[in-house]
This record gives sequence, structure tokens and C-alpha cells, in this order.
Amino acid sequence: MTPRPPSKPPAPHRVVALLRPPQSTFTLACAAEVFGDHGPVIPARYTFEVCTERPGPVATQAGYDLLVTAGLDTLERADTVLVPGWRQEPGTEVPPPVVEAVRRAHRRGARVVGLSSGAFVLAAAGLLDGRRATTHWSRAAELGTWFPRVRVDPAVLYVDHGDVATSAGAAAGVDLCLHLVSADQGAAYAMRIARRMVMPPHREGCQQQYAELPTSGPVADSLAPLLEWLAGRLDQPVSVAEMAVRSQVSARTLTRRFTEQLGISPGRWLLDRRIAATRALLEETDLPVETIAHRVGLSSAVNLRRRFHEALRTTPAAYRRAFRVDKAG
Repeated sequence: MTPRPPSKPPAPHRVVALLRPPQSTFTLACAAEVFGDHGPVIPARYTFEVCTERPGPVATQAGYDLLVTAGLDTLERADTVLVPGWRQEPGTEVPPPVVEAVRRAHRRGARVVGLSSGAFVLAAAGLLDGRRATTHWSRAAELGTWFPRVRVDPAVLYVDHGDVATSAGAAAGVDLCLHLVSADQGAAYAMRIARRMVMPPHREGCQQQYAELPTSGPVADSLAPLLEWLAGRLDQPVSVAEMAVRSQVSARTLTRRFTEQLGISPGRWLLDRRIAATRALLEETDLPVETIAHRVGLSSAVNLRRRFHEALRTTPAAYRRAFRVDKAG
């Protein structure tokens, strides 16, 4: 019996990053670290290339240029088209040649991935219409305004539809890229890359935990005294009826003022302030969760953990590990 010739290894999965000025070097590096060459330690299953609309120097947010020699035609041979974020001025449209090149790649069967603000390119190409998507938390509202057919979810770290995927800002791009590697090559291979990068293969939580602590924003004189009063007594239970009495208006009028001026209900505003105070105490103190719960008016550690997880999709302990401020430094 004639022995079979050894089977050829599968061709590497070709990832092409589409760059735009001013390019975020960090977001690009996140993708390159996952899909790039890992040396002899990890067998190569991907190739990683870059292209741009106009080959030549591409300005970056870091203040230097990247020399990119490949044009949009490179996308025609990509298995995955990856769009890392860049700084886009409000109201600036994605150039039509870029939009059409991304559409063509998707129609051909390439997976299209937007990291951080790269989601704007996918949205401009119509690939996110009627679908959930995410982007950096600071630009989520903008994405929804520009592209109302996109179901923007500002809380999650990434959304993967198989043919199209988007991530939140910065390091969430690593989370999505590792997830895609796991889907392509299996969890064990993704774990090897994650270990080499000294990264967890999967992070818990949502990107709301990385957003800045909320502030009240500008409010009219009708609400300002009440908000100041509430901020000084977060450790005490306060009902909407009590707030209304304090403001000398009906509960209905008070609720209307909150909705008109802050966009949320009185109860929601108060809970948000309590979560913000919890975050600050977890970051800056070693207080037990039970003590923090009483300080911020959430009554018990059990209630605090439940409310905290509802808001940030993570636990107080995990949040403290990630964001604890080292006073000694």
C-alpha cells in the first residue's frame, strides 16, 4: 500500500489592518501583538499586514509617521479586515473609497473587525445596520447619533457577529482579538498568546468600569440645592417623596425636572452617585465592602455587590484589584 504524502499545513489566516490618519498606535499595536509573529515559541497561524487609502507616510496620534506602502487593493486578499481606531474629527465622513473597499471585502467573505473608533468605518459601510455594536465609551453616543440604525451598546467590551465584530476602546481591542483567535484556532492556542502577552485570555466586567466617574453636569437653580444636599447624605436612605418635600414641589414635578435637566429619574441619579462613591472608596481605601455599603447608603454588602454588578458587570473585589490606587507610589 502506497503511503500517503504528508498533508500540507493550512495557509495562515491573513489579517490586514486598514490605517487612517491620525492613527492610534496603541490600538494598532494591540492587534499586532495578537496576530503578529510570536517567534519560534508559538507556531504562526496568522500573517499581519497594514494598508492605507494613500500609501506613504501615515500620521499617528503619537506624533510620528508610519510608512505604509500597501494600498486598499490589499484588502482583496484578506481573510480578516481589521480597522484600528484613530482620532476622527466630529462631522468628518469616512472617504468613499475606504467605505467601498470595506464593503467589497465583506461581500467577498472576509471578516471585518472594528477596534474602538474603527467601528465608525464599519457603520459607514452599512455593516452594522440593525446590529449591536460597541466603541469607546466616550464616543458611543456619537456613534449612535451619526448612525441611528446601529444598536450601540456602550457597556460591553466587544460584540462578535461572526462576519463583523467591534470592540470598546484601547485594551478591549486585545480582548476581542484574543476572542477571535480562540474562535479560529481554539482556546488553547489563544491561551498561549495571552500568556506570552501576560494578559488574561478573558476579562470580566464591562467598559463602564473604565468610564470616568459621573458628575451631575450643569443644572438649573431649581435642582442644584437638592443635589448638593443629597451628595452630603449618601449614607442615609432618601425617598423621592423626601426629595420633593425638600424641594417644595410635588414628586411628579421633581421627577420631571430630573428628566428634563439630567435625563434620568431621581432614584437613578441617587444610585449612580452611590456607585460613584463606591468606586472611589474601592480605589482609594482598604475599607471592607460592608463598611463601604453603609457609607454610601446601600445598606449591606449583599446589596452593594448586587447593585455594583448590575452597573459595571464586575464585583467590588475585582474592581478594587484592577483600579486600587497605590498610596505609597
